[in-house]
Amino acid sequence: MLHKTTFTFLLYLCFSFTFAQKSTTTVLQEAKPDKAGMSAERLQRLDRVLQEYVDKNYIPGAVALIARNGKVVYYKSVGHSDVESKDNLKRDDIFRIASQTKAITSVGVMMLYEEGKFLLDDPISKYIPAFRNPQVFDTFNKQDTTYTTVPAKREVTIRDLLTHTSGISYPSIGGPEATAIYAKYKIPSGIGTPNDKLADAMTALAKQPLFHQPGERFTYGLNTDLLGYLIEVVSGQPLDQFFRTRIFEPLDMKDTWFYLPAAKHDRLVKLYTEGENKKLQPVAARGGQNPDFPKVDGAYFSGGAGLSSTIHDYAVFLQMLLNNGEYNGRRLLSPATVRLMTTNQIGEVDRGDNKFGLGFGIATEKSATRMPVSEGTYDWGGIFGTTYWVDPEEGIVALLYTNKFPNSYGDLGDKFRVLVYQAITDTQLSER
Repeated sequence: MLHKTTFTFLLYLCFSFTFAQKSTTTVLQEAKPDKAGMSAERLQRLDRVLQEYVDKNYIPGAVALIARNGKVVYYKSVGHSDVESKDNLKRDDIFRIASQTKAITSVGVMMLYEEGKFLLDDPISKYIPAFRNPQVFDTFNKQDTTYTTVPAKREVTIRDLLTHTSGISYPSIGGPEATAIYAKYKIPSGIGTPNDKLADAMTALAKQPLFHQPGERFTYGLNTDLLGYLIEVVSGQPLDQFFRTRIFEPLDMKDTWFYLPAAKHDRLVKLYTEGENKKLQPVAARGGQNPDFPKVDGAYFSGGAGLSSTIHDYAVFLQMLLNNGEYNGRRLLSPATVRLMTTNQIGEVDRGDNKFGLGFGIATEKSATRMPVSEGTYDWGGIFGTTYWVDPEEGIVALLYTNKFPNSYGDLGDKFRVLVYQAITDTQLSER
């Protein structure tokens, strides 16, 4: 018969072990595909497709990473980082991730939300008064770019900004009226304008009209740049410092920057576009925008599009979310907040087959019947040929980075999805 003290000690050890097991989180580690219920032979089909796109000069190169339940089963590069010099693309080369910055900014916002700094349905004007009493675009004169407005029915909220339902649009890629108005008042896109100041740009943006009533439509725009400014105002830190101390250092994301340290310049991939007959050619500086903006000593911190990173750094960030907010013993968000971010937050607002959470596109039952992703998969990408998704049901984190925009061969992203899921051989291995 066990002594009472011995029994108590063993019981304590049992509870301690159980707690330790529950508190551990999945950390990315390379492993053989069969250890994650995936087929190495079937993953070779991805090798063939990526090489085909490079050989046909559809893309200069690509890096792909696939992880399942934290096991990295595919992490390869193909092609060139510089086509002219024939420099081979490396797995740890650095890409301009553009709008993939939005998810990081959204996480930063939600970290402050968890600290009680604000509520999601607070008006943004409560913290940035320049956005008080917004006006909504009504009529437009093409000849002189003048316009009329009507008062907004309500103020823009932080939730509106996180869901892109505020009515704020984008320069260049927005509608013709937004493009003209933003150009007239020199509103930057956040890409390639390192000498601007975020506070100045957001103050100028506050004077422009919304392009629909808040909450009534999904309009992709500078919402997340404004959220980046909110982080600065509420935290008292410049956005780059907030990201460094609150997100990048805890996650050991050493290669993610607005402006790269000089020692990392040679790892930045060259950016390509299409010339005559769709021929690959380097992007040239134009209109005051420099494609090598990550290499300068810039001061504009675009929360919507400004970061550069490696595919592995961003995979760690996504694995943190798949782990319900924790990675390698560091918790950034609670599981409840991750749930908020990755569920439909726009109700019946139209976004085609998909919905939108707080910073992510969300796959619906309808979109999951078109592609092999699971309902509830969340995703986004960047304009320079980068894309990612997280499938919680299958435990998948998948990313594909190319370095080309625009791209006439945009079907590669969908093919990548097919090639990931056709390699899954055991759907029972995912941790649900």
